[in-house]
Amino acid sequence: MIISYILLFVMIFLWSFSFIIVDIAVNFISPMSVALYRFIVASISFLIIDFLKKIRRYNKNSERNSNQNKKKYTKREWILIIFSSFTGISLFFFSQYNAINLIGPSLPALFVCLLSPVLIIIFALIFFDEKLNKYKIIGFIIATIGGFLLVTGGDVTILAPNSPNFLGYFLALLTPLFWGIYSTMTKQIKNKSSLEMLKYLCYLGTLELFLIVLFTGELSGFLNNFLNLILILCALYLGLGCYVIGYFIWQSSQRNMESSKVASFLYIEPFLTLFFSFLLQRDEIIVIWNIMGGIIILIAVLIINYEKTTKKI
Repeated sequence: MIISYILLFVMIFLWSFSFIIVDIAVNFISPMSVALYRFIVASISFLIIDFLKKIRRYNKNSERNSNQNKKKYTKREWILIIFSSFTGISLFFFSQYNAINLIGPSLPALFVCLLSPVLIIIFALIFFDEKLNKYKIIGFIIATIGGFLLVTGGDVTILAPNSPNFLGYFLALLTPLFWGIYSTMTKQIKNKSSLEMLKYLCYLGTLELFLIVLFTGELSGFLNNFLNLILILCALYLGLGCYVIGYFIWQSSQRNMESSKVASFLYIEPFLTLFFSFLLQRDEIIVIWNIMGGIIILIAVLIINYEKTTKKI
């Protein structure tokens, strides 16, 4: 269990800095081109992993273990994987990367990391038969107040369609919804290799992102900057570090631990992003009420999980 928590901290560190990396990369190519570069690197990583696995299969023991662990996906599971690739990759990164490009890295990090756990818990109540109690009800009421402050910063006019940052806020608000749907759908795929599932999600996501870049006319800009050293380093960090390693830790943890416990680690991420952002002096559109709203949501989710904690003491 201790190893699981250590791995989750590694995942959070990787993900928290990724918002800054994306903010740097979009100075060279479009947000969707950054996402495509990320998943090309991730896809190549999975191809290398598969190649290394085939080499190991010359060993009889590993061959037997491989055959035992490899289980066929049902039609329902393939449908879940396809929809998960849309919500967790193409739609999620379209919203997140464009939001980062429009309003900076910290607010999108706050939105996805602090609102996602609330949505994941709500989806768990609906799809995984978790019970609603007084702590959850109180927590959701407090989370609603915190969510209002987090999103608006105390100024509701920013949500008006004519607000200069409306599109950035709107896209940032979509990211926790897509992540909550993605996490709920992939959690329903049981008794399968997390790495194998991520590989299929990655291949599908790469194809989806390529089509988006192609049809939006951004392919030439992507190809012209493909060998840019800064972009290569950014893509390696995002593709290998954040997706292959980070997503693997997330999926494995989702299967071995309760959804609410795994989701609780997301609370740390936006504050690390804020720290990195201020440390590197990135441009931000953020006020104290956004941070206060995030802290209120953090308290709310702790209340939502309070009864489970006391039962184990």
